[in-house]
Amino acid sequence: MFNVRSWSGRLAACALIALSVGAVAALPGRAGAQIAAPAPGFASDRISVEVTGEGPDVVLIPGMASSREVWRATAEALAGSYRLHLVQLSGFAGQPWTHGEGDFLRPAVAEIERYIETAGLERPAIIGHSMGGASGVLLAQARPDLIGRVMSVDSLPFFSVLYGPDMTVERARPFAEQSVRAGLGMDDAAFRAGQQALAQGMSRDEATRAAMVDWSMASDRLALGLAMRDVATTDLRPGLAAMATPVWAVYAADADGGAPAAMADAMWTREYAALPGVRLERVDGSRHFIMADQPEAFMALVRAFLGE
Repeated sequence: MFNVRSWSGRLAACALIALSVGAVAALPGRAGAQIAAPAPGFASDRISVEVTGEGPDVVLIPGMASSREVWRATAEALAGSYRLHLVQLSGFAGQPWTHGEGDFLRPAVAEIERYIETAGLERPAIIGHSMGGASGVLLAQARPDLIGRVMSVDSLPFFSVLYGPDMTVERARPFAEQSVRAGLGMDDAAFRAGQQALAQGMSRDEATRAAMVDWSMASDRLALGLAMRDVATTDLRPGLAAMATPVWAVYAADADGGAPAAMADAMWTREYAALPGVRLERVDGSRHFIMADQPEAFMALVRAFLGE
């Protein structure tokens, strides 16, 4: 039986602890697909970018702890018509973290901005999952001249509202700071067990859940904590009203163990209310990793978002 308290707790845990805890092995590369190559002329110790395909530019940003492989099937499906830029965030999924205890989110977004300028991309579309979606909105707020449009996939402008609609940055700050240390003291077995439990609410697919855990285990735990802290204390809602960049907010609902449709509708409608012209698109039968749980429905939305 559905329980509001347990769903809210699970959703909060998924968003702020294992929010995007891994890449999705259920989205493998296909034989004969174009091979992504490192972006030429760009080097960074916060992100790396692979490029594949030809056509208008689309930047794909994964979420917390995820590999760029979470977007591989999406990129392969679009590579005949678009040039895809697959971002990997340092500190996640086996990529080294070299920045100590500094900020995570805003410096990474600044590097994505620098990449777009360095590569000479002309107002690319941004598609971001979870923390990656928030990164796209943050980038559009900071540089509306640089971004064409944003698709935010199962991402809220202030994730801490998952603990309650009256949550503020200041109220979120204490537990956000605790998140920096939370995983550092665990041994691998305890950390894996926690990730396995959390992954159940993240996807309906068993192989996807297993992959999430693997990529989480390969992430730097300090980087994870810093990213969780930054996500929990970043409220993008005050900047929504001034945005002119087109935004699609795609979100999940699942009557069997995920977010009930009515509650998901209410939350996304409320949290994006100030954003002019936002397009809200619910995907049923899906948990957090919509691209894995409902790939056909997701790709239809992506193509519509890109104007096909």
